[in-house]
Amino acid sequence: MPAKDTYHNAVQNALIKEGWTITADPYRIKYKDAELFADLAAERPIVAEQNGCK
Repeated sequence: MPAKDTYHNAVQNALIKEGWTITADPYRIKYKDAELFADLAAERPIVAEQNGCK
């Protein structure tokens, strides 16, 4: 697993503050004999409102 860069925590905190959910840290991608890592995997929840109610 690669080392995290100096901006990793700042980016992660900014995403969380904006409503994103971190789903993997790091995000591991495996295909056949290759294994890659992305810093983060994140998703933003979808919220629907009707008549002011969530």
